[in-house]
Amino acid sequence: MRSAFSALLVLFAGSSLFAEAPKRPNILFILADDQSYKTVHCYPESHSWVKTPNIDRLAQSGVRFDRAYLGAWCMPSRASLLTGRHPHGIESMRMEGEYPGSTYDPKQCRFWPSVFREHGYHTAQIGKWHTGTDSGLGRDWDHQIVWNRPKHPKNAGNYYDKQLLAFNGEERTVEGYSTDNYTKWASEYIRGAHRPKDKPWFLWLCYGAIHGPSIPAKRHLGLYKDAKVTVPADIFAPRPGKPQYLDETQAWSKGPGGEPVMGKSGEKFGDESAKKAKTHAAWVQQVNECVPAIDEGVGEVMKSLRESGQLENTLVVYSADQGFSMGEHGFRTKLAPYDANYASPLIVSMPKTIPEGKACPQPVNAPDLVTTFFQFAGLKIPWTMHGRDITPLLLQPESTEWNHPLLYEFTGHDFGSDVTTLLKNKGKAVYNNVPWYVAVRHGKYKYIRYLAPGEIEEVYDLKADPEELTNLAGKPEQADVLTRLRKVLVDELKQTEASFVEHLPATK
Repeated sequence: MRSAFSALLVLFAGSSLFAEAPKRPNILFILADDQSYKTVHCYPESHSWVKTPNIDRLAQSGVRFDRAYLGAWCMPSRASLLTGRHPHGIESMRMEGEYPGSTYDPKQCRFWPSVFREHGYHTAQIGKWHTGTDSGLGRDWDHQIVWNRPKHPKNAGNYYDKQLLAFNGEERTVEGYSTDNYTKWASEYIRGAHRPKDKPWFLWLCYGAIHGPSIPAKRHLGLYKDAKVTVPADIFAPRPGKPQYLDETQAWSKGPGGEPVMGKSGEKFGDESAKKAKTHAAWVQQVNECVPAIDEGVGEVMKSLRESGQLENTLVVYSADQGFSMGEHGFRTKLAPYDANYASPLIVSMPKTIPEGKACPQPVNAPDLVTTFFQFAGLKIPWTMHGRDITPLLLQPESTEWNHPLLYEFTGHDFGSDVTTLLKNKGKAVYNNVPWYVAVRHGKYKYIRYLAPGEIEEVYDLKADPEELTNLAGKPEQADVLTRLRKVLVDELKQTEASFVEHLPATK
């Protein structure tokens, strides 16, 4: 049977860009920070007043995926995106020193852009870095303009201005709105600056927005100040049938007239609730006002691709490291296993190669994206990766034949064998009051199993209950579904070399 990638090459061969010989595609990977899919207009869950014309246009030119599950928070998300492995399979990565200080051994923990370099790609990274003080210049990246948060903890809160940046190793503080700066430098690179013209390229454009303190560009301040905001159904307790820890992470209190008002979120950076306790509506408006600058950035880099004649030979991927709850389940942070906290948008486009204007109901995780990048580049996977090639979904987004489960997880700031060691020794599998967990999506169901003892299981029918309000795990009529999903989860853990599968706490 012909592989999906072979089918892709046949499709390529029929297009003008492969009239003579296959030309390896460029890859532009745009990654926002803490962006919920609910902040993008083309997602039906967004508020009607949200406007993202350029991201919507990108979706119209390609495939919009239902959800992406790239990571529970900044560091593990990026670690998975750089290795193609789930956090439990990434050795030597660890937090070290003043937060967000972190480190890794590049011999044990290789990042795949180095492989692209070895095979003729020119690689570049622009923007936020949150994966070890070693940002990989000269090993993983040929060109880099990096805001290295782990290396400079005192500057780690400067998400929007006065950033200490390293321009190919030369450090200096830069004024100006960071989103706009990153867009400018990315556009220059796409148009040919800082790279040879005869090589394919990979550019990882890492915006720092929408991360707290969620400061919009001055030109967008107040853009949505009169917008009507819907309050999530379970912003306040009680939440029958859901885990008890949600009461400990409650980030909203009742203000005058019962209106939700900020409480403490648990975020290390960006939680201004102590001095600026905004209402829920004002905060949601502010978060969404950060998006237009990113949307304008998407418009600019796509314009650079068109005007430089590279559009049809560039795979463009838009996503975010994770989502961010805007009151759902009482949160104002990421971390938790619910879509509102964890899931982000995902859009993939390549004119004349990928179908246009399609929506794919299947979710995707970080290792899936990395595996697919290798397929598009025509390169052999250099080490065991945990992802599935999603090329079949890019070719036929509405196919009903894709029946693979999707695994995602949260193991705090622990990685690799450290996860197994902690669970084996019955250590504290909790981070920022959220218990560690593993979860799968399969068909219309989501199953969540916590790695801290004493927590209940959760099962949600995402088709009937997309906001995950009703936990089905304890209902007798769902016993067969629960049993099946338990096995699906264990099988996925074994397939992805999760040695801690032997140390799962007993189900409650």
